[in-house]
Amino acid sequence: MTQEHDNEPPASARAEIARQKMLSAALDVFGRYGFDGASTRQLAEAAGVNLQAIPYYFGSKEGLYIATAEYLMMRINTHVGDMRARVGAHLLALDAAGKPLGEAEARHFLTEILQTMVTLFVGRESESWARFLIREQMEPTEAFTRVYQGLMRPMIEMGRRLIGAILHEDAASEHVRLRTFTLLGSILVFRVAHAAVLAQMEWNGVGPEQVETVRGLAAELVDAIGASKGSAA
Repeated sequence: MTQEHDNEPPASARAEIARQKMLSAALDVFGRYGFDGASTRQLAEAAGVNLQAIPYYFGSKEGLYIATAEYLMMRINTHVGDMRARVGAHLLALDAAGKPLGEAEARHFLTEILQTMVTLFVGRESESWARFLIREQMEPTEAFTRVYQGLMRPMIEMGRRLIGAILHEDAASEHVRLRTFTLLGSILVFRVAHAAVLAQMEWNGVGPEQVETVRGLAAELVDAIGASKGSAA
């Protein structure tokens, strides 16, 4: 009976709750201390479980780390999955019909994506997500590969497609790739440089009012893409 449970956790509600608690705690602990710096004891204590729960549910510390990356993707997809599927399906339909993506439509979709990112990453919930992702950017592991392939790459390529349509340039060009990262960085800075933003803006924190302000900025950033070309014309 013990060997049976060593391979798979029991399919009970209590076991699933314990597993989710461990993943949520691991996201914070790994984000703060990194894989090497986080001890199994820290991970277990943060989740309120005994030390044997890690090998029981995840096989090893490494297994927990990879599962944490997948858990992070799941959490983010809860917020962006429907939008990503809807925009992606529309682009596929255009391709199937041999029709180009219009500039106005591209701006609309890009604004929606950026404003969703603002809501997602500017709020407090994303603090632990950002720590984990930043560590993986600095010292990539298998976890980065999974997050990049499963989440980041599809979203970045979708952004490139939209920006390419706005600029009337090849989405695969170096210029469009760089513009895409520049635009994403303009939003992510509100999370990555959170303390500096609060200090400069003289905000005590980020609440609904501040989020709406940054969402408005996101729309302005999209409006500004290609604006100089239009005025020059």
